[in-house]
Amino acid sequence: MPELPEVETVRQTLEQLIVGKTVADVAVFLPKIVKEPPDVDLFVQRLIGTEVTGVGRRGKFLRIFFGDWVLVSHLRMEGRYSLAQHDEPVEKHTHVIFRFTDKTELRYRDVRQFGTMHLYPAGEEEQYPPLNKLGPEPLSDDFTLDVFRARLAGRKTKLKALLLNQEFLVGLGNIYVDEALFSAGLHPERPADALTEAEQKRLYKSIRSTLAEAVRLGGSSVRSYVNGKGEMGMFQLQIQVYGRKGEPCMRCGEPITRLVVAGRGTHVCLKCQR
Repeated sequence: MPELPEVETVRQTLEQLIVGKTVADVAVFLPKIVKEPPDVDLFVQRLIGTEVTGVGRRGKFLRIFFGDWVLVSHLRMEGRYSLAQHDEPVEKHTHVIFRFTDKTELRYRDVRQFGTMHLYPAGEEEQYPPLNKLGPEPLSDDFTLDVFRARLAGRKTKLKALLLNQEFLVGLGNIYVDEALFSAGLHPERPADALTEAEQKRLYKSIRSTLAEAVRLGGSSVRSYVNGKGEMGMFQLQIQVYGRKGEPCMRCGEPITRLVVAGRGTHVCLKCQR
């Protein structure tokens, strides 16, 4: 599933590709993807004639601003946006097409059909699901070390499970939790409230630096992810532990171990992360 760096990269590329375009029509071929409004015809009517004024992100969710409306889009496992000319062949598993007046089309393709779209009045989207219970943005200036420490206080949850919780902190998934914990030298099963102040600071800095570097490199293409221009990310070339079971640790040479923590495959160096 795309995590914060991948969604941010898609946001950046879509901003370059579609801002300023006007919607001529919208075709929805898989109605279950549209969650709000429940009437797909109303979804289409609200978008026709609107101009794309911006593309934002909240956690792992894209926010595409269409005039007075904002589309909250969750890519989930395989969702992908691309811009095409109107006469280009439509790929299989393309479920929504936003047709613009300049004869280009923003196409949403989703092999697994797990993606979702919610359309809300712009400015009201964070009052409703799926954005209404999300935690802070880890790369925001407002997310300070003091804020992080306050959120850790009294949390007995294992670090891996806590960092995956989008109500605690948004944007982190399996890849970047494993990488941040390795960078901080912390075992994923450590209780969050057992960290020393030095360990809290180390984890805070590791989360931010790991995500920032992944954004800089366009995310990780470890499965099918590409950005809005069809380009792969490059962070996977720098992965230290994720998916490297049995391979030598890049720090100490010990083999990487795979555990199951919070129901998720978890990669750890048991020497570096005690």
